[in-house]
Formats: sequence, C-alpha cells, structure tokens
Amino acid sequence: MYDLLERLQGFREEVRDFCEKEIATRAKEVDEKQIFSNEVADKINEKGWWGCIVPKEYGGMGLSQAEYIVIVEEMARVCGSTALTFAAHNSLGTYPIDAFGNDEQKKKYLPPAAKDGALIAFGLTEPEAGSDAGGTKSKAVKQDDGHYLLNGTKCWITSSEPCKFAIATARTSDEGGVRGISSFILEKGMEGFSVGKKENKMGCRGSNTAYLHFDDLKLPASQLLGDEGVGFKQFMITLDGGRISIGAMALGLAQGAFEVASKYSLEREQFGKPISKNQAIQWKIADMATQVEAARHLVYGSAWLKDQGKRMTKESAMAKVFASEVANFCTFQAIQILGADGLTDKYPAERQYRDMKLCEIGEGTSEVQRIVIAREVLKSMSSV
Repeated sequence: MYDLLERLQGFREEVRDFCEKEIATRAKEVDEKQIFSNEVADKINEKGWWGCIVPKEYGGMGLSQAEYIVIVEEMARVCGSTALTFAAHNSLGTYPIDAFGNDEQKKKYLPPAAKDGALIAFGLTEPEAGSDAGGTKSKAVKQDDGHYLLNGTKCWITSSEPCKFAIATARTSDEGGVRGISSFILEKGMEGFSVGKKENKMGCRGSNTAYLHFDDLKLPASQLLGDEGVGFKQFMITLDGGRISIGAMALGLAQGAFEVASKYSLEREQFGKPISKNQAIQWKIADMATQVEAARHLVYGSAWLKDQGKRMTKESAMAKVFASEVANFCTFQAIQILGADGLTDKYPAERQYRDMKLCEIGEGTSEVQRIVIAREVLKSMSSV
C-alpha cells in the first residue's frame, strides 16, 4: 500500500495545488450561500475531471480508481460540498452508464458528461425506500408502442437542479422484491420530469439536494439501462464503488480537520506556551494521525482491489464505515482543540464537522455497512 501511495504522490501534489487555488478559496462562500458554484464546476471541467474515470474513447481521461480517489480526497480536504458533487457524478452517474449501458448510450451520454460538465444524478432513494432500496415504489409501465410510462418520486438526490441527466430505478413488473426493478436514463426537459424544492441541509450545503418527480414521464425503450429486472443488481454494484468515493471524502475531511487542529496547536499559546506542549493535546493529535492513516489504507486498499477487477463489497463497506467515523472523530477533536474558535467560521473545522455527517448516512448508513460487512464475513466463514 505504501508503494501505491508513493506512486500517487506526484499526482496528489498536482491535485492539491489545484484544489488549494480554485476550490478552497470559494469553499466558505459555497457553504454560506448554499450555492452550486459554476465557476468551480468550469475549473474542474478544464482539468477534465468530470470525466476522470470515463474511458478515453468516450471523451474521458480513463484514470484509475486510485487516481480518482486522490481527487475526491483532496477536494474534500478543502470543501466537502464540491467533493460530494464530484463523487456523485463520477461514481454514481458516469459509472453505471459505462458499466451497463450499450454503445449507443455510452456515445450519447458519456462525452457531454466527461467534456462539457453535464452532471448526472443518481435516483435510488425514495420516501418509503431508503436503506430498503428494494422497496422501490416508482413504476415504469411498458405501453403498446414500446414506450414506458414512469411515475414516482426520488428523494435526497445530489445535483437534482444542476444535472443534465439522471439515472433512476423503477419497477417494470409486479414481481415482488428486487427482481422487478429496472433502471433508466432520463434527460432534463423531458415532459413529466420535475425537480422539487432544494433541501436546507446541515452540511455539504453547497451540493444541491432535492426530490425528483416523475409524472407520466414517457420514456422511449432506448432509455432502459441494460435489461429489464436487473436494475437493483446494477445499483448494488455501483454502490460498491460509490462507497469507496464516500470513504475518500470522509478521509479528506478528516485530513483537513487534522491539519487545521495541528497547526492551531502550534500557534495558540496558553499559560506561556503553545498548547501543543500539553499532553492532552498531544494525545488528541496522535489519535487523529493514527486513525487518518488507518482509514487511508482501507480506502486505497479497496480502490486498489477495484482497479484489479476484484470483488470489494466487504472492503468498500469497511472503508466507508471506518473512514466516516474517523471523520466524525477528527472533526470533533479539531473543534475541541480550537476551543471557542472552533465554533466559528474563522476556521473550517465547524464546516468540516457539519459536512462529515453525510458520510455516515449517504450511500448506506454506518449501520447498513456493518450489515454488509457481517454478511460477507459470515458467508466466507461458512465455506471454511
């Protein structure tokens, strides 16, 4: 793992330089005004990063999962909102089209997503189907002319307003459970496709989140992603990779908070000396450093498995649950070290503390991750 991290170091330095200059300088404004920054989006597009994991033949950069994770981590280190928008577009937007779409769909949707910054939203969660994604109620009924008529609602959807396209699940048969669920590619502007009111969130306030509504949305058969009845499976595979990116986001937030607290402890003086001289502060710094390092190994270890084409359901769940809880720990400790300063927007610690909570909930709560991990572990033990 150290070899992988060392090989990525030069790339990381390039990414960090960009994030410091183009993202960190706008992070506070993005959070306070709860805006999706088109300026930041354009700068990311100039780097080609909206298509970083899209194959070159479809206009992307064809980067490895590990390189992609570096970008997510470094973005989150300075701005959780930007990192979330970026991760959702790549892991949940472009990936399923590349993995499950036909050549026509790839040629139509991946180039604008990769080269023009046309964001893709991911619609899985519903008001009555959160952790139980198999409880999908949205329904797509096939008509005599071959079209589908889609009705339903999706909630907590990242980039609902700025997205150009969306992928959404719906039932295409009355068969119970997950077997009757299919997925579709939707386009903004389609009649019957509307966006609800933007959510006023605790954290990641610069990442747009809202409901998506489908009211007699007429979809050509060409919008079906893959075959009927395999949508749930597609999304579960997609989420395996998505959890790595959320783990990287959590890692970046933890790293950022750790750095803020460490620098502050060296500068802040009490009782005639820097507070970094106090053992209580040193222990907090030591614990933060140790947990960040451990999280980094889990996150990049799961990214390495994905790059090798290996199954990483257990590892990605481990990376997400551990890294997100490390982010919780580090952002909390950072505020403790900063004291009253940590409660203000003078330092980014309070924003990082609010942003990190998404990582323990989005793309499967920590409780769900533990269910996934236990299931995989017990399955492997039963075969021994």
